[in-house]
Amino acid sequence: MFSTSAAESRGAPPCRPGFSEGLYTVMIPDITEKGQPLFNVRFVSCGRGGLVQFECSNPSDFRIEADGVVYAAKALQPSTLPASPLLIKATDPTTQQQWVTQVRLAPPIQVREVAVPPVISQDLKEIVFPSRNTDSELKRMKRDWVIPPINVPENSRGPFPQELVRIRSDHDKNRSLRYSVTGPGADQPPNGIFTIDPISGELSVNKPLDREHIPSFHLRAHAVDLNGNQVENPIDININVIDMNDNRPEFGHQIWNGTVPEGSKPGTFVMTVTAVDKDDPKTANGMLRYKILSQSPESPNPNMFTINNKTGGIITVAAGLDREKVSQYTLIIQATDTEGNPMYGLSNTATAVIRVTDVNDNAPEFTAEAFFGRVHENQVNVIVANLSVTDKDQPNTPAWNAVYKIISGDPFGKFSVPTDPTTNEGLVTVVKPLDFELNKTHLLKIEARNEVPLARGISSPRQSTATISIQVLDVNESPYFEPNPKVIRLEEGVMPETDLVPFPAKDPDQFMHQSISYSKLSDPANWLRIDPRTGRISTIAVLDRESPHVKNSYYNATFVALDNGKPAASGTGTLQIYLLDINDNAPKVFPHEVEICEKPEPNAINITALDGDLIPNAGPFAFELAHKPLDVRRNWTITRISGDYAQLSLRIGFLESGIYEIPIIITDSGNLPMSNTSYLRIKVCQCDINGDCTDQQHIRAAGLGTGAIISILLCIILLLILVLMFVVWMKRRDKERQAKQLLIDPEDDVRDNILKYDEEGGGEEDQDYDLSQLQQPDTLEPDAIKPVGIRRLDERPLHPEPQYPMRSAAPHPGDIGDFINEGLKAADNDPTAPPYDSLLVFDYEGSCSTAGSLSSLNSSSSGGDQDYDYLNDWGPRFRKLADMYGGSDD
Repeated sequence: MFSTSAAESRGAPPCRPGFSEGLYTVMIPDITEKGQPLFNVRFVSCGRGGLVQFECSNPSDFRIEADGVVYAAKALQPSTLPASPLLIKATDPTTQQQWVTQVRLAPPIQVREVAVPPVISQDLKEIVFPSRNTDSELKRMKRDWVIPPINVPENSRGPFPQELVRIRSDHDKNRSLRYSVTGPGADQPPNGIFTIDPISGELSVNKPLDREHIPSFHLRAHAVDLNGNQVENPIDININVIDMNDNRPEFGHQIWNGTVPEGSKPGTFVMTVTAVDKDDPKTANGMLRYKILSQSPESPNPNMFTINNKTGGIITVAAGLDREKVSQYTLIIQATDTEGNPMYGLSNTATAVIRVTDVNDNAPEFTAEAFFGRVHENQVNVIVANLSVTDKDQPNTPAWNAVYKIISGDPFGKFSVPTDPTTNEGLVTVVKPLDFELNKTHLLKIEARNEVPLARGISSPRQSTATISIQVLDVNESPYFEPNPKVIRLEEGVMPETDLVPFPAKDPDQFMHQSISYSKLSDPANWLRIDPRTGRISTIAVLDRESPHVKNSYYNATFVALDNGKPAASGTGTLQIYLLDINDNAPKVFPHEVEICEKPEPNAINITALDGDLIPNAGPFAFELAHKPLDVRRNWTITRISGDYAQLSLRIGFLESGIYEIPIIITDSGNLPMSNTSYLRIKVCQCDINGDCTDQQHIRAAGLGTGAIISILLCIILLLILVLMFVVWMKRRDKERQAKQLLIDPEDDVRDNILKYDEEGGGEEDQDYDLSQLQQPDTLEPDAIKPVGIRRLDERPLHPEPQYPMRSAAPHPGDIGDFINEGLKAADNDPTAPPYDSLLVFDYEGSCSTAGSLSSLNSSSSGGDQDYDYLNDWGPRFRKLADMYGGSDD
């Protein structure tokens, strides 16, 4: 519709709200379905805010929406249309102002109200643009057409183009007009489906339509003059594609799977199958109906199932579903449209596979009434028989798996019957040893059940129970000791060759006549002996409760009993001897070692005693100091604190560092008391202010091991060597100092006194000397007869013989003065003569002389303070000494 009318374009008065026409004429199609749009009433709001509310005078047949479109509330026929006009009321919810218009419903033959000139197609329906009165400003438009939808069947075969309707305007009487249509299907995609003759106004369709692709089209028709000016408001043309039954039903699956338990009652739901049809579901073309065409197998009834023809739900209608007889049914399902009309409807089929699920409606049955088995006595965890059963239920399901139970014949639980998961057999197993001597045959009654209970109404048959006879075979059993272990009580100190107790073994084989021999398996202290024939046990050593092999007063020995069966069997037994304590151990002081300070504060030491015996042969103890040595009681005192403890105190206030051993006499409380003198080792050390020993290492030296003592001795020897080397070095320094004093003033020379070797006096050792050593100084201890490596400390070092003239021998062996002069002369002329005691070789008295050293280097201790400048005046003999000692300190 155009936005403005022709009258308004010529300066008409302002817009007034209301319906566009006071009376609408509407053509109703021959076939009107529920919900089909029929016409549209136009309300001019003139820019008012909000929407008006529409009401219809016949809501049972028509309903109007907020946009003014009127729909059929039910299927209508032209014969049932009301004769009176339909009233449409519009109400403004804000101002409550109301407007009313009338709609006249006309059958298809009343399409035109105004005659039209003849056209090419005389039988073609004509749509006329509503005329407008422009002569009076006060008059409203006479009418406004509401064009009913145009119905076009889908899949039309033509010929094409096929005319549908003619569009015409009243203005074409006095001038030439051009017609056109716009919208999807015309000038919008899909383009070219509909076209209009611009001169005649004939609207045509150019090809077949497909409702399943596009169910309807909405076009707008336009009328313009030759100049392109619009002469009419556009009108809406709705084209509905009429559905044809051109699609078969399609099932969602070609094969549908369902299950139903066996034994289900009639009316049990099984499954639902569904199909869809692309045709209009509001018409018969899309309405489907289902039915079962066939059932396979037809046992036990050819009609075991039925199907709801509208929903496709399948249920059971007959009893007798038995999985063991028929485990699966196959149904052919057919779906037909046109509400199942076999003549006009289209059909399709699918397959429904219904599997009958198992329930436990069959009990397991033994394949035989009695079973047999054999087993050797004393064997356990062995299978003696296999029990086989049959079950018609589905294998490897709880309704098929068998569970076996012993219901009689096994009061002591010596057997069990587990199930073999593969074969479903019962495995009769011995779980406790069997004794041939007690029972040679066992008769068991066994029941077989399933893992799940039987279905309601099903009872176990007689074949669900069976008996099994198990024969026990005799074997050579091991002898056994009874009781084991056997406990006896003895006082310790039992002497050797004492009979203790018989310890015989029993042979469980009552039906075999066998002899038993005995031997010893374990005897840690080697105290016992067993008679190989009788099993009597005797001692071979003294039993001592304090032995390390005795634990908590018990001594364990193990013996073996061996029969002469084939094969031979043996058994072991343990003899436990509980040794009663006697007072055979003297007490000892504890602790064995203690430490105290030289000035102890406090000066008391707490001690106790250790006794290998038990009470009453141990404590309380009596403590006493020994009488010897005498200084023990003089320096120490002991006081009893309790029955097991005493306190050793120091009488004096100071005790020198060292290790002391205090003898203490301890007496136990046995019936015949035992005493013992035990030594307490006390380490006395110097302590700091905190009472901790500071010379601990020194005190511990007395208790060190051999390796530690050797290491300490080596360190001491090394220290002595260093001290000796230092002494030798000091000696040499003293000799050098004494050599300087040889050249002092003759009046101060002390060598005259040293040379009085005949005035030494003394005992016999001083008078027993060999004068030949002085008469023949050149022969004094030649190097050839001296021990290698032994020299005097003041002996001249050994040097190669100088190449200077040797001094001559004295004219007379007894002339000592000449000998000395010659020696001095040789020394003066010898540039290699060192300034030490080698000048005094004439007074050498041998390596074992008891005389002290005559070295002048030790004769004075004040040589460093003398002035040796006067040596320069003594002549050439003292020039060398003058050079060494004279002059400045430099």
